[in-house]
Amino acid sequence: MADRVALYLQDAHDIREGIEYVKYAEEKGFEAVWQAESRLVRDAIVPMAAFAAHTSRIKVGSGVINNWTRNVALTAATFLTLDDLAPDRIICGLGAWWDPLAKNVGIDRTKPLLAMREYIMVTRRLLAMEKNVTFHGEFVHVTGIELDVVHGRKEARHVPIMIGATGPKMMKLAGEIADGAVLNYLVSPKYNNEALAQLEEGAKIGGRKLDDIDRPQLVVCSVDNDRKKALDGARKLVTQYLGQQPHIMKASGVSQELLDEISQVLTWPATEEQIEKAMALVPDDVVQMITASGTPKEVRAKVREYIEHGATCPILYPLGPDVRLMIDTFADGYSH
Repeated sequence: MADRVALYLQDAHDIREGIEYVKYAEEKGFEAVWQAESRLVRDAIVPMAAFAAHTSRIKVGSGVINNWTRNVALTAATFLTLDDLAPDRIICGLGAWWDPLAKNVGIDRTKPLLAMREYIMVTRRLLAMEKNVTFHGEFVHVTGIELDVVHGRKEARHVPIMIGATGPKMMKLAGEIADGAVLNYLVSPKYNNEALAQLEEGAKIGGRKLDDIDRPQLVVCSVDNDRKKALDGARKLVTQYLGQQPHIMKASGVSQELLDEISQVLTWPATEEQIEKAMALVPDDVVQMITASGTPKEVRAKVREYIEHGATCPILYPLGPDVRLMIDTFADGYSH
């Protein structure tokens, strides 16, 4: 397949069903599968292991775990274990998490940039199988530790570390120290331009070029041969995001007038009745501005726009019941 493409799974499907989708995506030439971990619903590591165990070529990434709830040594040991299961196929995606969830489980996310920097630095040293790792920072404290492999592969592990960055400072940090940045979804392609500028600035600090930084991007994808069904499939998610993230939506080109209308209907947390009412306000062109939704031809064209604005590998987040249709839509690339 000429074009890189990946699959994104959250918790919409049974894990066994997810395994079948991943096997099908591998068969159709997909490069990777990324497993979400955001709400307190599905841990990323267990399905990653399941996907890795049932495949032979496709890469398996965390999309993304946070750097607060797992001790850095445990994370390194976890990804060593995943790499034992699927050598050179594992990707560690890390994110800074979010409030109020972090606060509600007792975590104070102060200095998120420094915390991420320390976490990545020590994770890298451990996965490089460095001996006697000692580091005493503000957030990470380890003394004389190593990944103590007695039986099995003792060589350094090649696990790319990616930051799921949204804000400009975290994006800049990704450019400086990470193997790549996982760009966010529900943004317009042109929204990427600012992200790329921040990545490039960080890359220069790290003595690298922008092209040295991988830039996979989550893309909401609702595809159906019935165009209306596809657009309606994405409209609910778009409507909720318009209410939750109006600043990002405005930066993507959504009119202030529409955002004001939505905010008058939706409270937070929104009821199903409010969401249904607000959905009626969201026109098709707004759905298609920030998602790849519509017929197979339309979604391929939209994904191409994200590539033209700097994404290196779309990570397709399937909406709707027919995940195989979405996989088939991109089975031979997205350039036609």
